[in-house]
Amino acid sequence: MEIKFKKSNQNHSTNMNQKQGVPFLTFPKLEQAGVKHGFSTRLGGVSEGIFASMNLSYHRGDKKESVDENYRRMGQAIGFTLDQRVFSNQIHKTEIKIVTKNDRGKIMKGKDGLMTDETGICLVTSYADCVPLFFYDPVQGVIASSHSGWRGTVCRMGQKTVEKMQEVYGSKAEDIIAAIGPSICQNCYEVSEDVASKFREEFPDQWYQEFMIEKGNGKYQLDLWKINELILLDAGIRKEHLDVTDICTCCNPDLLFSHRASEGKRGNLAGFIMKDESEQR
Repeated sequence: MEIKFKKSNQNHSTNMNQKQGVPFLTFPKLEQAGVKHGFSTRLGGVSEGIFASMNLSYHRGDKKESVDENYRRMGQAIGFTLDQRVFSNQIHKTEIKIVTKNDRGKIMKGKDGLMTDETGICLVTSYADCVPLFFYDPVQGVIASSHSGWRGTVCRMGQKTVEKMQEVYGSKAEDIIAAIGPSICQNCYEVSEDVASKFREEFPDQWYQEFMIEKGNGKYQLDLWKINELILLDAGIRKEHLDVTDICTCCNPDLLFSHRASEGKRGNLAGFIMKDESEQR
């Protein structure tokens, strides 16, 4: 099966993989670092209707047995088992949970970010236009996954994730490898004055000019990729350690779930990152 995405640019920061008939995306710098990770498409699963076919949400009305089978297939493709999963329960805030093996199989309520230095834990975060952020510190052996919609972004979720890695594990920002995953692009993401004003208040004018286009009549186009990139670089991530997506969820509704493109009639994508049991710190 050949899969071609409509891309907003051609920076080749996202790779397509396919194993056992299940497509998933990875990021070159995380691949080179040897950390197991992936981001789902909506292809290769068993769900039907608006959830077709690789829906990875248990909470949008799909059949549980279908979602279980979707996760089983995704796990075989990426390399995790169902009992290794730890889920975030995203509320568009910036709370980050440190997880351990005792949390496997659980949902971390009220958390938009997950982090661990333990092996054998697959961090699972969910998306359908919001920005996935992935982190790996190869020096301290720490992984993290954070969900950053516009509310999380205006509150600098990426920076808070880096700071948590520094605080808890002694990570250095310059060691961290990060990726900004598939999400809604600037051309597709129109926001109103109330949203634009929050970004205008929080960020420097020179940044604002890079990620916001004013259209008139109180309408703006917001570039979540660019502002998250600026936030991560400002937090100390090196540019050569950062992959920024070139794939928009809303531009590719046949390949990715998009809340905006589907008007809310959809399943969920998911991001995965884990350390293998064999990986040594």
